[in-house]
Amino acid sequence: MKTEVATSLEHQAAKLLKELREDKVPVLITEHGKPSAYLVDAEHFEDLQQRLKLLEGLARGEKAILEDRVVSHDEAKKRMSRWLG
Repeated sequence: MKTEVATSLEHQAAKLLKELREDKVPVLITEHGKPSAYLVDAEHFEDLQQRLKLLEGLARGEKAILEDRVVSHDEAKKRMSRWLG
């Protein structure tokens, strides 16, 4: 991962974006020596968003199992058939 100070982002945005598109390497932006933000290419960001949605869905499923909020396969098929017509 590459690290840049915030002023580099201000002064070299076009160069950093070009490098990001070519290399696909996230850039850590720091302010006063501390991490402030990450700059990632759009495709990588969208992939991360999809992964996050999947993980959130898995977490909801695990919570439902722990809370005994589950139904049989046959019952699930019946409920789904109502939604799908």
